[in-house]
Amino acid sequence: MTSGTLKINRRAFMTSMVAGGLTAGVNARSPENSISGQLNEIELSRNPLLWTVAWSNTAAEFGALCHQAFNLARLRVDEAMEKHSRSERPLAVVTDVDNTIVHAGSYWSFLISEGIDFFDDEIWDRWIPENLIALVPGAMDFLKYCEYHGVEIFYVTNRDQGPRTYSYALNQLQYLNLPYSDSEHLVVFRESSDKTSARERIGESHELILLLGDNLNDFKRDYYVADVEERRALMERDRAEIGDKFIILPNATDGHWVRAIFGESEPAATDENRLKLLAAATRGAWIGARSTQG
Repeated sequence: MTSGTLKINRRAFMTSMVAGGLTAGVNARSPENSISGQLNEIELSRNPLLWTVAWSNTAAEFGALCHQAFNLARLRVDEAMEKHSRSERPLAVVTDVDNTIVHAGSYWSFLISEGIDFFDDEIWDRWIPENLIALVPGAMDFLKYCEYHGVEIFYVTNRDQGPRTYSYALNQLQYLNLPYSDSEHLVVFRESSDKTSARERIGESHELILLLGDNLNDFKRDYYVADVEERRALMERDRAEIGDKFIILPNATDGHWVRAIFGESEPAATDENRLKLLAAATRGAWIGARSTQG
């Protein structure tokens, strides 16, 4: 199967939306309906993405972590407003979009339903303009709270779907009816994941009180390193700022933590990379009963 033969079924995606604001998984297709025509449910059930996507699509704990993050973000906004003088620069929050405000569950569920176990950029590019999205739990309440109190929201994302990238991103924000969903408050990087320049530019005109993201690289570029232990050490260095200047949302499917394992953020679906994933998942594994055998 090649992703180039994919035709996205909008109706199948739309039926996966559930009332709670999350996206339910697309049902695994039967062999006769599968694009490959060869994958049965047992084979689909071996996909290593299953636990991660099932958790983000169904777990109340996922929603609770998101609400916890936005509740903490609201406290930080309240603190900033108490200290703020009307004569000073306006207050602002910078937020990432994907997996911070926008929940991409239908994309990951589709990959699983097709037997794909690694991020597929071509499918992602086809998925984006379909607006088959939902809001991350708690996102709208927080954004509306900021709007009500005059705290501006700037959306900063890195995407590349060609010349229409920016219009696709803006259309998603407006489709979700988000506050400040206009060209003055959206920054899109097509050729880089480094958002530093956007944060600095916004900081020239506004008092930047909070950063929201699902990736520590949304906080500081320092985290764009291809080493697991180095990223963890940087996180420990910055631990006092986490929950203060930076609020992080849960995302176990993708991000620069992937780059630290594979050396790239979107690794190819190869057996070599599957072995790297296995090695990462079994770091420090308990030897168990084998240790007692002669």
